[in-house]
Amino acid sequence: MDIATVGGLVGCAGAVIYGIVSGDQGFAALGNFWDMPSFLIVVVGALMCMLIQSDGIGGWVASLKSFLIGVKPPTYDIAEIIHKVIDLANVARKEGLLQLEEAAGDIDNEFMKKGIMLIVDGTDQELVSSILESEIGAINSRHAQKFGFWEAFAGMGPAWGMIGTLIGLINMLKLLDDPSSIGPNMAVALITTLYGSLIANWLCIPMATKLRAINSKEIMMMNIISEGILSIQAGENPRVIEEKLKSFLSPAERGGVGEEEGGGQGGEG
Repeated sequence: MDIATVGGLVGCAGAVIYGIVSGDQGFAALGNFWDMPSFLIVVVGALMCMLIQSDGIGGWVASLKSFLIGVKPPTYDIAEIIHKVIDLANVARKEGLLQLEEAAGDIDNEFMKKGIMLIVDGTDQELVSSILESEIGAINSRHAQKFGFWEAFAGMGPAWGMIGTLIGLINMLKLLDDPSSIGPNMAVALITTLYGSLIANWLCIPMATKLRAINSKEIMMMNIISEGILSIQAGENPRVIEEKLKSFLSPAERGGVGEEEGGGQGGEG
């Protein structure tokens, strides 16, 4: 579980609750901020709009479930990936490409294993590159649907909050001759705006940004693997491959990456 994501969500909720209860009413004031009609207008209305935009109910549910990816994102050890590619480069350099088939049995990453098996099978380098690029593009497109869902949801929250505000104001203006109705209708008008803002700024925008960052890291990892596999197939020196792959990383991340695996063995053969 990502502590930063969970801590941020809890911290935001805590800040809002503190602002509510810090007045004279204390925790009793929390009741002022719950209104079922407002909840139905904003939350259910926004969710139903997202259902219209989604690729069926299955796509809508899958997009909502992507929230769990943001809370518990997959871990990518880029340094370990580079180490593995350099190891494979050394095997190919010393023993030949066909020996990579045996080495591929220990690879957990399915994308890397697929690439290795393509070059073991003698697939043309241009075709290998095309296949790997197509898979990277397809994965990026699927992920874009997920964080695009949350970006669109962020726009729906305030929009439906405004709809609720207009409903509350219309009801209030229609019943101005009844002073007792002004307060409840004004509450609906304002609380819907609050709910819409919370949906957008507490949940949807941060989650879309988080999922986009996770996607970027995964795509970078896949690009590193693709570049490494094509370099192995081209017969490049493991030292050269190491430096090429390290160029994907920031200077702070490059220290120690591949030094043992690539640096010590790259000159052999």
